[in-house]
Amino acid sequence: MLRVGILGAGNIARAMARTLRGMYRQDRRAELYAVASRDLDKAQAFARQEGAGHAYGSYEAMLADPSVDLVYIATPHSHHAEHMKLCLAHKKPVLCEKAFTANARQAEEILAMAEQKNILVTEAIWTRYMPYRKMVSDLIAQGEIGTVHMLTANLGYDIDEVPRVVLPELAGGALLDIGVYCLNFASMVMGDSIRHLDVSCVRMDTGVDLSDVIALHYAQGGMADLMCTATNLTDRNGVIYGEKGWIRVDNINNPSVIEVWKASSAAKGPERRIPVPAQITGYEYEVDACILALQEGRVECEAMPHSETLEIMRQMDAIRSRIGLRYPFETKEP
Repeated sequence: MLRVGILGAGNIARAMARTLRGMYRQDRRAELYAVASRDLDKAQAFARQEGAGHAYGSYEAMLADPSVDLVYIATPHSHHAEHMKLCLAHKKPVLCEKAFTANARQAEEILAMAEQKNILVTEAIWTRYMPYRKMVSDLIAQGEIGTVHMLTANLGYDIDEVPRVVLPELAGGALLDIGVYCLNFASMVMGDSIRHLDVSCVRMDTGVDLSDVIALHYAQGGMADLMCTATNLTDRNGVIYGEKGWIRVDNINNPSVIEVWKASSAAKGPERRIPVPAQITGYEYEVDACILALQEGRVECEAMPHSETLEIMRQMDAIRSRIGLRYPFETKEP
């Protein structure tokens, strides 16, 4: 049984807690063991409400517990690198929420440490681990829509008052919180041979990006048109266009159905509607991947290897460079 300690006690930590309870009930070799917060009262309240057996008033105290097999990091982007270093210093495997770090330099440092110490570290970008990824890849490989030429994806939520999104000192903005899903969706379909990118954005009063429109031009000639926003809910669709038709994913962040449309019969509607398997929350797949990687003694998960984490971080660095967005703490980094 994999005993998971959650570092941080916010809303996303509660989603992982629900996941682990569901996995335990399904005998899926994982359980919620502990939670840690800088506030002991908050940790104890979380433990009572979510069913964690242990609550700690410091991260160091939880990491010193030899029974913790995996640490799930659920703190803001700005603190991911610091908290992963802390976990690695205590020789604890890590599943860290997206965005993995605030920038690629931090990611390079963390992943080099993980490989040097031979400790599992992986990014909790749940869409990389979900069954729908393979379902879409198989449809494309089977030639359902022919050669893929273009992709569009959008993701938006009304979260422009949430501190982790608003505040530059927390590495806020739509890109790291929401746009990361659009970039991963494009990467899973189109690959990473980006020849050129264009971006435009609208900023919040705090200086971080509120909405972004990103165009990626690939070396093979394809193109991805991506949009993310923290100001309103969008339809969250992803559409993959090929010479024979297109594939529509109803929500790139957590899909329920995949549609296959054929150009020759589009007036009649989709040719196929393929439901995505039922899930606990969707987070269980990344935990399953960690269990397998730990069993096999690997430092990365096959679904989201270190190279892909670094690639997406570099893409986000390039986008932020284009719009002139630097976080306050980055001016102090080497």
